[in-house]
Amino acid sequence: MRETTTSDATRREPLVLDAGQVASDPGLRARFAGSAHGILADLVRGGAALGWVEPPTADEVARLLDGVVAAVRAGDASLRAAYVDGRLVGLGYWLRYARPTHRPHADLEKVAVDGAAHGQGIGRALTAALIGDAERAGIEVLTLDARGDNTRALALYRSLGFGEYGRLPDFVAVGERRYDKVFCMLDLRRGR
Repeated sequence: MRETTTSDATRREPLVLDAGQVASDPGLRARFAGSAHGILADLVRGGAALGWVEPPTADEVARLLDGVVAAVRAGDASLRAAYVDGRLVGLGYWLRYARPTHRPHADLEKVAVDGAAHGQGIGRALTAALIGDAERAGIEVLTLDARGDNTRALALYRSLGFGEYGRLPDFVAVGERRYDKVFCMLDLRRGR
């Protein structure tokens, strides 16, 4: 595999890089946490269900990403970043379950795409790359949960083979509003 450079990340079509590729490019590495914070904070500000009620601070996002990168280095996670025209437009990651009896399983924690890039296949490209990483890491079951009103994300996950295995009605409280928490899974053992 050839080395990926910043010039590769300035092409017009989406380029999905893994954590190692982002880290090996000084230009991308220097801007990654700040760009990720911008995407996540804007999405949460707009009401996106990403685990925060209020937009996260830059420090919160930097700490989160540091933890994910440490898990990637230990072989317990995957982090993917999508670029268009040299600009970060999406990111996603999964983390392996820590309990010894659950190590063959991982949770798709976040897939976030800049609002201006919705509808361009970036979420699909990120999620497909993360699924491929999970298969290569020996993950048997990839799980996720989503807020019930996140119909676009749930449709995307279904189209990639995830099935719903549970739902907690009115579980998520955002102010006075209540939403279902939907649990989905992708069984990666079926191909083995």
